[in-house]
Formats: sequence, C-alpha cells, structure tokens
Amino acid sequence: MTVVVEDLKGKHELVIITGMSGAGKTVAIQSFEDLGYYCIDNLPPALLTTFLTLLRDSGKNITRIAAVMDMRGGDFFDSLIGALDHMLKEGDIVARILFLDADDATLVRRYKETRRAHPLAANGLLLNGIKRERNLLSEVKGRAKFVYNTSNMKPKELREKIAKEFANDANNIFSVNIMSFGFKHGMPIDADLVFDVRFLKNPYYVEELRHKTGLQTEVSSYVLALEDTQTLIQKLTDLFEFMIPLYRQEGKSQLVIAFGCTGGQHRSVTLAEYFGAYLAGKEKTVIAHRDINRRKD
Repeated sequence: MTVVVEDLKGKHELVIITGMSGAGKTVAIQSFEDLGYYCIDNLPPALLTTFLTLLRDSGKNITRIAAVMDMRGGDFFDSLIGALDHMLKEGDIVARILFLDADDATLVRRYKETRRAHPLAANGLLLNGIKRERNLLSEVKGRAKFVYNTSNMKPKELREKIAKEFANDANNIFSVNIMSFGFKHGMPIDADLVFDVRFLKNPYYVEELRHKTGLQTEVSSYVLALEDTQTLIQKLTDLFEFMIPLYRQEGKSQLVIAFGCTGGQHRSVTLAEYFGAYLAGKEKTVIAHRDINRRKD
C-alpha cells in the first residue's frame, strides 16, 4: 500500500482508527500525532459530522485529522456509517478507516497483563466481551481501507507500519532539536544527549565579547577558532553520523541534543548553531537557545 493522501487540494484527510479493544489503538493515535495529524481520542461517531463542520467554520488550516472511534462511543455502527455517507456527499473529505485487529488469545493475554475490564464484558467473562465486540465490528471491518492484525506486532513495528503508509514523507516524522543552555540555570530535563562545553575558553572573560552572544560573528568566530573546539567538532560529527540514523531506525520521533556552558550565552550557543546548520541539510532540524535572554550582568 502507498500513501493514503491522493489529492488533498481543498480537502481534509480523515483517518478513522477503530477496531478491537486491546489491538493497539493507543499506539496508533500516538503515531498519527507524531506524523503531524490533528488527533482526537474517543470521538463519538454521532459527533463526527458536527466536529468536521466546526473545523471548517473555524478557519484553521487543519487538513489531516485522525480520530479514534470505538465501542465506548455507543450506537457505533449506525452513527459511523451515517457520518461517512454524509461526508461522501459533501465531497471535501477524503476518509479512510484503519481497523486494528488481533486474535482472541492475544487480546485475552493483553487484557490480563493490564488488568483492565473489557468494555463489553458485562458479565465479567473477558472472552465473551471480545467475541461480542468482534461481531458488532464485523461490518465496520468490511468497510476498512486498512486492516492491521497486531497479534505478532510490537508497538515499534505498528508505528513503523503506520509511518510507512500514512506519512507524506517518512523522513518528516523524525526531527533533531538542538538547544543551548546554561548549567547555572539547571539541566534541561527533556534532552537525550547533553554535551558540557565548559572546558572551552570562555568568551565572557574577553571584555569586548562579554555582552555579546554566540549568535554574533565576533563570539562564534572566537569559539570556533579554538583548537579544542575544532577537535570537539570533529569527534561529535563522527558521533552524530553514527548515532542519528540509529535513533531514527529505533522509531524515535525526535532527538534532543543539548549543549551547555556556564550561562548559556557564548560557547553553547555557538556549538548549537554550528551543528544546527550542519545537520539542517540532513535532517529536519530545530534550534533553540533556552537561556540566551537570561543575562543578568
């Protein structure tokens, strides 16, 4: 299968995620969120048409929507099919159903591991609830454009399958966020890789550079001209060339690389800018300087 977007000029793309409880809908909606879809969990089918009308009227530029709909919504089949038929008449919605399935034994095992109650197991018998749900969803499954059996899928494999079939450009789901920070303001809690560059000579102690930042040529030239800086750049370049493809292969949606110096003004900013520019031609890259405006002197 290929990308689901056929021609979205002037249209909204809607992916309805449904299927058996315990088959992976939570992982699926998280995957669509990573792909840049506007995501809604547990949208009652009866409200689907109303939601899309509100979206059109809002004027927001949201063209890719993913919504989880399952048996929690009540009156499931009639409401969903009615909404889909209405959208076909409107003509401005490209709708697809992604149905997640798994065999009974796998669903029983997953429910026992999580100790959750099945939404349709009113009498407490898990397998009866699963069989009832499978029967109720049979017609929806028949209308689905995509049917994934997740019995033997790990969450990572499900995310990769969704990315392959629903991303406009699979590379766009992975990004490298590069940030600078000052240790005196605290470590960033969201960084995957942190590099302490306080061993480099500090431009703060050069009078004409003290009140400037690494965004200015005078400071960046000073830092980049240091022999230790050039050695560091060479070693980190080799490290990033090795590690970043492996992070992407592992299924991460983003990698946060942080450079820290004392105040987050000079050395860390220079290195963040350097590697941001270097990686921009290879990855989707975002640069942020957390503490650059926190100068007190």
